[in-house]
Amino acid sequence: MNQAVSHTTFIIDGMHCGACTGRVERALEAEEGVMAASANLMARSARVEFASPATPATLAEALSKAGYPVNQAEARLEIEGMTCATCTGRVERALASTPGVIAASVNLATQSAAVTYAQGAVAPSELVRAVEGAGYHARVHSQGEAPAPVADRQAAEAEQIKRNVLISGVLTLPVFVLAMGVHMIPAFHHWVAGTIGERTSWWIQFVLTALVLAFPGRVFLRIGIPALLRGAPEMNSLVALGSLAAFLYSAVVTIAPTLLPASAREVYFEAAAVIVTLILLGRWLEARAKGRAGQAISRLVGLRPTTAKVERASGVIELPVEELAPGDIIQLAPGERVAVDGEVIEGHGWIDESMLTGEPAPVEKTPGAKVTGGTVNGPSALSFRVTATGGDTVLSRIIALVEEAQGGKLPVQALVDKVTRVFVPVVMALSVLTFAIWMLAGQGFTHALVAAISVMIIACPCAMGLATPVSILVGTGRGAELGLLFRRGDALQRLSEVEIVAFDKTGTLTEGHPALTDLLPASPLFTPDEIIAMAAGAEARSEHPLAQAILTEAEARGITPAKARGAKALPGRGLSAKVDGREVLLGNARAMEEAGVDCAMLAPAAQALASEGKTPVWLAVDGGLAALMAVSDPLKKYAHDAVAALQFDGAEVALISGDTKATVEAVGRQLGILRVIAGVLPEGKVEAVNSLRERGPTAFVGDGINDAPALAAADVGIAIGTGTDVAIEAAEVVLMHGDPQGVARAFALSRATMRNIKQNLFWAFAYNTALIPVAMGILVPFGGPGLSPMLAAGAMAFSSVFVVTNALRLRRAGA
Repeated sequence: MNQAVSHTTFIIDGMHCGACTGRVERALEAEEGVMAASANLMARSARVEFASPATPATLAEALSKAGYPVNQAEARLEIEGMTCATCTGRVERALASTPGVIAASVNLATQSAAVTYAQGAVAPSELVRAVEGAGYHARVHSQGEAPAPVADRQAAEAEQIKRNVLISGVLTLPVFVLAMGVHMIPAFHHWVAGTIGERTSWWIQFVLTALVLAFPGRVFLRIGIPALLRGAPEMNSLVALGSLAAFLYSAVVTIAPTLLPASAREVYFEAAAVIVTLILLGRWLEARAKGRAGQAISRLVGLRPTTAKVERASGVIELPVEELAPGDIIQLAPGERVAVDGEVIEGHGWIDESMLTGEPAPVEKTPGAKVTGGTVNGPSALSFRVTATGGDTVLSRIIALVEEAQGGKLPVQALVDKVTRVFVPVVMALSVLTFAIWMLAGQGFTHALVAAISVMIIACPCAMGLATPVSILVGTGRGAELGLLFRRGDALQRLSEVEIVAFDKTGTLTEGHPALTDLLPASPLFTPDEIIAMAAGAEARSEHPLAQAILTEAEARGITPAKARGAKALPGRGLSAKVDGREVLLGNARAMEEAGVDCAMLAPAAQALASEGKTPVWLAVDGGLAALMAVSDPLKKYAHDAVAALQFDGAEVALISGDTKATVEAVGRQLGILRVIAGVLPEGKVEAVNSLRERGPTAFVGDGINDAPALAAADVGIAIGTGTDVAIEAAEVVLMHGDPQGVARAFALSRATMRNIKQNLFWAFAYNTALIPVAMGILVPFGGPGLSPMLAAGAMAFSSVFVVTNALRLRRAGA
């Protein structure tokens, strides 16, 4: 029997480098029942797929043992309807079986439940739903804060690190001045010797450096040393070893100088203090930059209003958005932001949906139209009925979708994970080797120690761990701003590798509904408006798509259809009717031929229209030809630009449709698409996509619903839709509006993101490859420089900041 598979996400603030993510994944994968685990350094999270016997509690315990405890929160629920111990057991089991719940305790006497859960895995509102699913009513009594968006957490982290930087800087400055001043300024050296003396100077440096390590630098010791003792050293271990080695050696010189020969009595307190300060400074700049990287999600979250005006029997009241329920009637004032998803029941106006769809033009809203939470009302007042709240709204689904993509791991990250897994132990071995070589070379303990510390500091793999996730964070966030949603982070990489882009025709490159495109009068007796009035009158009761095109045109022109009676359908040919006392015949060439109507005058025009994929419609009045009209599914406004942009970027474009060959080929000619596959059913589209895949990686673009099989068959499925109708579950990439140019933008964004990732990886690997040998002193025998621990710390911090700053350039992609 197949076991039920669960998914959960843990937030783990203790991850600091690429090596950490590898250890988190291995700790999770070692648990029985875990099928897959993926840790993300950028989001400080880990996503796990598991089945029995694994539970969120056992997974959290495993992470804690590995030195990476999960962030936890607590919620208290008030429960109604429990009458006995059986009830409490049922509720407790319902809560405990919810993915993300670590512990649940239900109290019958107080009619309440205390729940400990993993932040990022579940929200209090989901706990309420779990209790209600067990048959009891519940509400959150004291709701613990739901996990903040990534950007908010990073802002808080940046503020904490900033405080540590300031404290560390204030304590380090006197140490640096005392240590470096005596070496660089002879007058200062004499002043120190003549006042406080060298020994007192050392003691001052000792105290201040100890404070730096004990307080702002404690994070490196608290995390790095236990990791080292577990035999799993990581970035913090390197910093802790480097700074402690410099401090302890200097402390021995200060406290018990006789233990060392006179030639080795040098102190390096400034190295230990400056290492901590510079690395904290780098982390602060990095955290600030990462906060900017996640601003797209913060802006989406900021679109949520906090209150809404709700109609009640006693009048209109203002309620928190959290208390709204489906069916509530909301009054929307001019210029007000829509609180939740709903359907307009009263009023006529326009709503700006650009912040969700990227579409600049406001969208018209009339009774029956859908509105989306987070959008902005225009100058008219509207009333709408709530259809979705909380996590069910489009905005919430978009935020969840983007956050999931931002937490994803690209295939290219596998190489980084392999390297970082062995990188820290290798660096530590190189540090020991460096120490041994310089000792054997007779350079003395002090020189060997400085070189060994420099190797440890310069080689911190922060930049490697950040190279991929920070680009995913910025790239997917920028996509959300452009109305492009990547359901998974790996879709970014796969889309960049696509060589063939296959489009569905109807509703993707065309408007998806027939429209009257041409009208050629054949007689001076009738004006174009009169022709449309007669045709619309004859077609008034018809459900045929061609008839709807004529009726829609009449409505658009403000023409009232003429009165008709005696309408008679002519199967396969058209229809006849008496309109305003005239005999009207509307149909194809065969209908005209059977009625003896001479169409020779406009026959060449009809052939030309047919060659363009349009359907000719003839109109005869009292036995004489009155007009030739043409109906077709018109191309979308920017369809040609979208195809041209993809072809310019080197992609081959194909067209797949169930329409007739002549129509599809005509559309292909208009758009410059050479490869056309017509007359295929949904199953045939899958075969067509598979045949294209044999020639190269293929993306399929469809409406996300009817084309689901083909979307699933393609290497990358792209669903193109409009607003709330977007088929989020149908493809890896979702376009929030109907403009096919979004496909070209997604294609360009994916390629820009992958270029950015490759730049970051090159910098991170090249940086370590180049500077580790310099830190080891390879240039010293040739008269070149070594690398002091302070410079090594500065360079390491700069490396991480460079990677994040480079990724931030993606915020302008697609502009």
